[in-house]
Amino acid sequence: MHSTQFDLTTLYDNHGRPINYVRLAVTDRCNLRCFYCMPEEGIRYLPKKHLLTFEEIERLISILACMGISKVRLTGGEPFVRNDLMQLIEKIASIQGVQDLHLTTNGVLTAPHVPLLKKLGIASVNLSLDTLDRTRFHNITRRDEFEPVMETLHLLLEHKIPVKINAVVMEGKNIEDILPLIELSKNYPVDIRFIEEMPFNGEGNHYPTLKWTYRNILQYIESHYPTLTKIPDAPFSTSYNYRVPGYAGNIGVIAAFSRTFCGTCNRIRVTAQGMLKTCLYDDGVLDIRQLLRSGIDDEEIKHQLMSAFKSRAKNGFEAEGKRHNHLPVSESMSTIGG
Repeated sequence: MHSTQFDLTTLYDNHGRPINYVRLAVTDRCNLRCFYCMPEEGIRYLPKKHLLTFEEIERLISILACMGISKVRLTGGEPFVRNDLMQLIEKIASIQGVQDLHLTTNGVLTAPHVPLLKKLGIASVNLSLDTLDRTRFHNITRRDEFEPVMETLHLLLEHKIPVKINAVVMEGKNIEDILPLIELSKNYPVDIRFIEEMPFNGEGNHYPTLKWTYRNILQYIESHYPTLTKIPDAPFSTSYNYRVPGYAGNIGVIAAFSRTFCGTCNRIRVTAQGMLKTCLYDDGVLDIRQLLRSGIDDEEIKHQLMSAFKSRAKNGFEAEGKRHNHLPVSESMSTIGG
């Protein structure tokens, strides 16, 4: 990554929060049908012409890097569903100003690419894995892909690529997996992150109230690990972080639905169709795809982006309240960008 001799100005939003991190979805397609992400029949995918091209993504990241964005995470859908993803990763890794390039994947198609990811200097991989049980994996994802995901996990560890396992905590689905996942961190240097379920599966919320809030998740863990120790949270961390003494990895709890981390949020999102989201809970504040295809120059695009950054919602509740028609979030997380 290019991190030296590149004078970046710090980018701030209208609430004084620095913005240095973009999560960019390279596709809305996925090869799993996770219960909490989309309906069983899937979602209506966008025609390819409505998605950002790799050339447009490269141009956008270059513009954002010039503005002060130094951390990039590629998400989906499932990024590896899109052809030639590794070529895109290689191009983004060479963009001046991009200091950290990360990837979020479900691991189904990832294993063959792990050696090259290591060679390209990928900073970390977030692996979506809600259970260590093959049957429950099939029940949650509606697909029988447990073995390739576990192969990906072991290859990432073998190549010493930092790994965070993201597990969405779901009533009646994987509560019995919380402790086995924690035990995975006993001998392996992985971060196990438990995430509040969010109503972003294209159907609306599953429950009248969310039982497994971050507080309840933490209390459950503490009841089984009384020596659980709080460790410092990194700047802009979305998780509250802990460690079981003597364990190689860490444990995190993410209050995704409770939205307790908005005050330090340093990230923006770009959906696969090129819509800028300055908050996970808004419904899009700037059509970047239209700007990139309109023929205007990079400076004008920077101006439009800056205007959006300076009109950012204070938190997820405000962003949700400003959605068109004031409707709550109900679209698929695959459409939003993981």
